[in-house]
Amino acid sequence: MTTSSERHPLAVLREELGLSMAGYARELDAVHRSLGLGGLAHERQKIYRWEKGLASPEPSAQQAIAVLHGIPVSLVVEKPWPEWLVGACGRVNMTHTFGCQKGTVERLSDLAAGGPVDRRQFLVMTSAALGASVADWQDAVDAMTAPVSTGRRQITGGMVDHLEQRLDHLRHLDDAVGSSQLRELAVAEFGFIVGLVKEARFDEATGRRLYSAAAEAARCCAWVHFDDGFHAQAERYFDASLRASATAGDPLTGAYALSFRAIQQYTAGDPRDAVALLEAARVQTKGRATPRFRAMLAARAARSHSKAGDRRACARALDEARDFLEAGVHDDDPAYLYWVDLGEVEMIAGSSALELGDPREAIRRFEAAIDADYAGDDQYPRTHAIYLTRAANAHLTLRDLDQAVAVAEHAVSCLGGVESARSTATLGELREKLTAHRHIAIVRDFLDLTA
Repeated sequence: MTTSSERHPLAVLREELGLSMAGYARELDAVHRSLGLGGLAHERQKIYRWEKGLASPEPSAQQAIAVLHGIPVSLVVEKPWPEWLVGACGRVNMTHTFGCQKGTVERLSDLAAGGPVDRRQFLVMTSAALGASVADWQDAVDAMTAPVSTGRRQITGGMVDHLEQRLDHLRHLDDAVGSSQLRELAVAEFGFIVGLVKEARFDEATGRRLYSAAAEAARCCAWVHFDDGFHAQAERYFDASLRASATAGDPLTGAYALSFRAIQQYTAGDPRDAVALLEAARVQTKGRATPRFRAMLAARAARSHSKAGDRRACARALDEARDFLEAGVHDDDPAYLYWVDLGEVEMIAGSSALELGDPREAIRRFEAAIDADYAGDDQYPRTHAIYLTRAANAHLTLRDLDQAVAVAEHAVSCLGGVESARSTATLGELREKLTAHRHIAIVRDFLDLTA
């Protein structure tokens, strides 16, 4: 039994999340279900008995506890309860603090070391844990501490220039060939940068840039894992990106990662979480972001609002995005914003209109994107294929089968040579809808051609 002078590690970790015993029980039940382990009785008394040492969680509950707190599940097997929790408590506390450089390096190193990749079709982190993570990131960025040089290998500004150029090439390759072929390359690039971080000796400006490069490399890894259907692994990389951006004192790179994590949240999680992530990104970059950056955040917020069914908030955010873009490009726009233009915003507007049940407006917005010289076919074939599939869905909803098939065929041509689970799944959903019209010759020909 735990004495009054000792605090059970479970109580420490629970309070880190700001949860009552009842709230913790509910969150744990959600994780337990997401892991495919079934429901878990979520009474407050169960948590009380665990924290007082009166009972031990069953193995599946221990697994859920580990996942909830970001502790390697392997420890649950290697050590008994609560030894594995005691041993991990200090490590979790350390890495939970986003401003702690040592914790950042450890988290980056853990990811770079690799491990099993789990293709889960669901998210592991709960809304409460995600909110706590973002709040910690905001606090760390506000503190604006500088990374400390601790290694033996001199890292110069010129070396970081090359890292940034390699990351730019990686982003453009992802646009062209898709995530499936890029995952190994992205992970290798991330591992290379983490190796430099661990050995680095630098001045303050170079150190900030190095950690920012690590943050962007982690975001790239998160994105290609998400796009290829590896949601749990993507979460880990997104978390690492936030930590590295906090150590760099770089709110823009962290906010950029949050904008991509918002896509994962409204796709595979709760769109309200996506809205919250983008609001945190907006607040944290206020006074620092260029108009183009703010347009990107507003457009992503609009899409999140459409997923949440909030028509007014969606329209307001789209108007903001268009207004910000009117300010034009700036010399200090981050290089990773190359894709943010009016054509992209109108494509997002079309996707949002379709989500909100207005296929006619969706088609108008998709056509407005083309009128704005959206360079989808040449530069962004994977993303354009997704937008075209949505446009085809809009035509199908209006029972314009000829146009639906024509646009769908365009989407298929864009996907030639591009490997992306997300794009393939989007097209697969359209094919299922078209199956009901297989008796029509043009539909039947398309379905046979793409079988």
